[in-house]
Amino acid sequence: MPPVTIHDVARRAGVGVGTVSRMVNGGHQVGPRTAARVQAAIDELGYLPSRKGRAFARGRTASIAVLVPFVTHPSAVERVSGLIDGFRSTGLPVSLADVESPEHQHEHLAALAGDLRPEGLVVVSLRLTAQEIADLHHGGVRPVLIDAEAEGLTSFVVDDLAGGRIAVEHLLDLGHRRVAFVGDLEHDRFGFVSSELRHRGYVEALTGAGIDRRDDYERTGRHGQDTACQQARELLSLRQPPTAVFAASDTQALGVLQAVREVGLRVPRDLSVIGFDDIAVAELTGLTTVHQPLVESGRRAATAVIEQMADPDRPADRVVLPTRLVERDTTAPPERPRRRGAAPTQHDAGTARGEDR
Repeated sequence: MPPVTIHDVARRAGVGVGTVSRMVNGGHQVGPRTAARVQAAIDELGYLPSRKGRAFARGRTASIAVLVPFVTHPSAVERVSGLIDGFRSTGLPVSLADVESPEHQHEHLAALAGDLRPEGLVVVSLRLTAQEIADLHHGGVRPVLIDAEAEGLTSFVVDDLAGGRIAVEHLLDLGHRRVAFVGDLEHDRFGFVSSELRHRGYVEALTGAGIDRRDDYERTGRHGQDTACQQARELLSLRQPPTAVFAASDTQALGVLQAVREVGLRVPRDLSVIGFDDIAVAELTGLTTVHQPLVESGRRAATAVIEQMADPDRPADRVVLPTRLVERDTTAPPERPRRRGAAPTQHDAGTARGEDR
């Protein structure tokens, strides 16, 4: 049996196609008696209006737009995979826009607020300006945010400050007192704040334990594994190097692990390392880290968009997603230095011969 069309409904109700279209897209300018006839025909025939048709009637593009910076970064990949999975039930295509600069961000948002006007929009990790939010609102587009927040918009965030404390408190509980930090520049072009908040958690944990901060134990730079590797090499070359490093992301933690290997040391015997995010490669490398639900944040944001599509007046919600410590192989208590002149233990002798643990 062929699918029921809008023309079938119009014939059954004795009205024009335009009247049926207005009815299924909000009932504007349709009288109550006519609306009742059209609704009866819809129910009798089992007509299901297409999302594409409804979007066109409202001057929209029948798609979901996702705006995300540095889409190839592992955390972005996992969030996007959750979004795509969450939107699958809508049957709408998901359009992914990679943002590489604030100027790029403004261009994308201007198009989305103007001619493109998607059915739904998700913005990942980007801080929207008041003007950008106003322009989107004027265009009838209400974004849902992940890893960012703004008044009046539904957002999904993690408590980066608490996560930073969790990471450093784990190292302190193991007995470390010389704990370093590797993170991002405080003032990058996008205004990302997660690394800065995780650093504040690092500071709070040290202060709470009565440990003085050391400026030479803190390194910030451009986000990336190579930069973190260089920063870790600098830390390990100090006269009194740290016994543990908290990296503001798993990507940076991998750079620290690389540096330890390059200088001929071992993790966690010579240096404990903990990251943040729990991306897929963290489990494969045995990295101790602070888990945040990356994929789940995408799925939940998709659900929020779908709910807003069904109810445009739905109140905004701020959802704080949980973090938790995932202890694996890269953290352990610091090795106690042998007393001067003491005979090496069997383990020390094996290490001197290059044997594995």
